[in-house]
Amino acid sequence: MTMCDGAAAERPAPAALAEAEWPAAVEVLNPGGTSPVVLVCEHASRHMPSLYRGLGLGREDLARHIAWDIGAAAVTRGLSRQMDAVAYLAGYSRLLIDLNRPLDARSSIPERSEATDVPGNAGLAPDERALRVERMFRPFHDRIAADLDTREAEGRPTRIVSIHSFNPVFLGKSRPWHAGVLFDRSRALADVILTRLAADGALFVAANEPYVVSREEDYALLVHGQDRGHDAVLIEIRNDLISDDAGIAEWIGRMSEALQP
Repeated sequence: MTMCDGAAAERPAPAALAEAEWPAAVEVLNPGGTSPVVLVCEHASRHMPSLYRGLGLGREDLARHIAWDIGAAAVTRGLSRQMDAVAYLAGYSRLLIDLNRPLDARSSIPERSEATDVPGNAGLAPDERALRVERMFRPFHDRIAADLDTREAEGRPTRIVSIHSFNPVFLGKSRPWHAGVLFDRSRALADVILTRLAADGALFVAANEPYVVSREEDYALLVHGQDRGHDAVLIEIRNDLISDDAGIAEWIGRMSEALQP
């Protein structure tokens, strides 16, 4: 074997390269999970195919909250294992298309996120917008919808729980909460979760903080949750609390107890 042959043998096949660049839009964990909780993590990944050239942003920006929810995927994975719950995790960065925004929202494909301009999303051509919808947005939500159809046909109880994280400081303003539970109609479920979390006197938790749920800015909780008649909440955890293994493990344990039926 020549040196050239050896190099070729070690080089990934084109199919493997394509799969790495363009992974599935949704990663499904524990599809046979017995828990009534259905976990959704719309901002699980910061992956961006190389052809997008980071949308004109630097590496530091692509590691920030604007690109994904720091720690949310790890917490979701741990909850899926600990609670025996199915989980759906996004495969692409929210900067390409936000899976928790209606498609007609300005923030669906943001030209500006927080205080950062996103050059690669400015003046986006209709065909590129359509590509992101068909390759990233629809497969994610279509899979969840199809699986919920099956659960409903089987008469299985279902509670939608979306896992997110938030910055401790937003546009210069400090956020004091350790976590928030966001909801629209599912107050009873939210109150149970808040009461269980607040039993730890060291935690400052609140309802509908640091955001509120709205049709203009939210999607999964409403479409897969309450529009189908299921209780649905969105959990926000401050991302500095789940930025390392110890914090992630702590919040997996804490949330698994709070989310038990």
